[in-house]
Parts: sequence; structure tokens; C-alpha cells
Amino acid sequence: MPAGDEPNVRDEAKSDFEELLAVLDLKRVADDRFIGAHPSKNPMRTFGGLLMAQSFVANSRTLLRDDLPPSALSVHFINGGDTTKDIEFQVVRLRDERRFANRRIDAVQNGTLLSSAMISYMSGGRGLEHGVEPPPVADPETRPPIGELLRGYEETVPHFVNALQPIEWRYTNDPSWVMRDKGERLHYNRVWVKALGKLPDDPILHTATMLYSSDTTVLDSVITTHGLSWGFDRIFAASANHSVWFHRQVDFNDWVLYSTSSPVAADSRGLGTGHFFNRTGQPVATVVQEGVLKYFPAARRQTPREDARSGDDKHLNLGRSGSAQT
Repeated sequence: MPAGDEPNVRDEAKSDFEELLAVLDLKRVADDRFIGAHPSKNPMRTFGGLLMAQSFVANSRTLLRDDLPPSALSVHFINGGDTTKDIEFQVVRLRDERRFANRRIDAVQNGTLLSSAMISYMSGGRGLEHGVEPPPVADPETRPPIGELLRGYEETVPHFVNALQPIEWRYTNDPSWVMRDKGERLHYNRVWVKALGKLPDDPILHTATMLYSSDTTVLDSVITTHGLSWGFDRIFAASANHSVWFHRQVDFNDWVLYSTSSPVAADSRGLGTGHFFNRTGQPVATVVQEGVLKYFPAARRQTPREDARSGDDKHLNLGRSGSAQT
């Protein structure tokens, strides 16, 4: 049966974290074909982080060695997905050796290609080591949970308030909507993240959950550099491509610092870069994402209070939930 003809049934009584685990438990319909579902809470289009996480799980389940760690992932987002239909993941085995493996995977929905990814795996062994130092930030236990930062902004950023929340967030700086309300700007964003529940002892699921979270705040610095925010300002954003290099196995049951910035924005495209650091300060992964961003400035720049009262142009005030993939 083609993907999308009979969507997987989801139990809406599950927690958001349990829903994420459920949609990462792909249905294997052939050696190299898997079916993935959407969670019950969705943006207007398939979330790019979900596509990456499911693609990674599907590829990893075809490896000849269960203990072969990933080294790099690169995905291009082609078309937006329908969140009411399932997705078929088609794996192509490019190489299988004792210490190396390569896979290509296409995410297809009703004959439409949503994304195409290349993933490499490598067991490198001992060698030279160095790494960029993590920025100085407050411990996650001292920072407020995301729910407190969203309080009072429910009508400004409803796509965040109503989104699936399987990840626990602790911003070390103000999030974009709070900065915008204060009239501030910042060229970086730093947030502690971890799974909102207990992940099983499966490295594939820990990495997949990190991949899911890697597509959340990576483009924030593109807009906070200009003092803008999702929700307050008329911004269209879509992930175009996303790459991750894996340096160490992540434990996503523990806090991981996601530090991001934007080195350049031009031609309606913005680049977001970032690093994941574990609690000991070691780099776990490096992320680079290119996004298409369209900013529609008002004739006169409104104050935050005017923005909150205004009901105009809400169809353009989409933030990332209105993008093709994010």
C-alpha cells in the first residue's frame, strides 16, 4: 500500500515525548523501505527535524553493524509534506565495509519527493583530538523552562505554544520573542536541550532526537541579529538544506548545549551554524543549515505593543511553522 493511503493511528493520550518515540519507531515494509507517521501536533508542513530523524533511523536500521557510529548527514529539502499522510523512506545502500558505510535515503509521499539525504558511518578509532570551547553560560538548572518564557506570548507565537514539545528547553539568553518585546538584538542563541522523557538505551534514538532538535533554533540568530522575531514580524522561513557532523555519541537524556549563530545572510537566504556540547564541554556535533527567509517590513516599524494589538497580515505572520519544512 502506498504511503499515505492509510495513515498510522496515533494515540492522542500519549505525551509529546511518547509521540516522538512512536513516530521514530518506523514500520519496516521491506529490507530497505520504511513507513513513518506524523505526530498528532503538527505545523502546516512536515517538520524538517522529523524528516531528518526518521531518515536517520531508517538508514541506521539497515546497517550490517549495529555499533557503527554516524559521521555525517546532509539533507536537501525538496517539497513540503502533508502532515495527514504517512511518508515512505527508501534506502539505497552505497557501501558496507567493516569500518565504513554510506547510505542515501529519499523521503517520498504519494510519489512526491520531500527530501533526499546522504548519511555516512565510520568507526575511526584513536587519533588526534581537539575541539572548540563551549561558550560560558549558566547551568540549565538555573534557567526557566520554556513554558515560563511563552507565558503572555500565546497569541504572538501560537505555532510554538501549540507545537509538539518532546524536548526540554532552557534558554541561556532571551528567546527571540522576548528580545523583540524588549527592543533588543543578539547575534547568537544558546539553549540547553534534552529529551523530555527517558530515552531507551539505543544510540540511534539518542542521535535521532538530537537531529530532531537541531532544526529548531538554528535559524533564530539570522533574525535576532536584526532585532526581529517569529510571530512579531512578518517572516517566511523554509529550511533549504541541513548538514550535521557527528563527533561523539550523544547522551540526550542529559543536558546538551546547542550554541548557534549566523555568519551571513544575503539574497533572501540565511546561514545558521551551531555546535552541540555535552555537560563536560566536549563538542558532540556541528550543524550548518541554509534557510530561505523572506522578511516583509511594515510601512512603519511597529512597537511590540502595537504588534500585539494588530490583527493585520496574520496570513504572512507565519514564522517557521509556515515554511516548507520547518
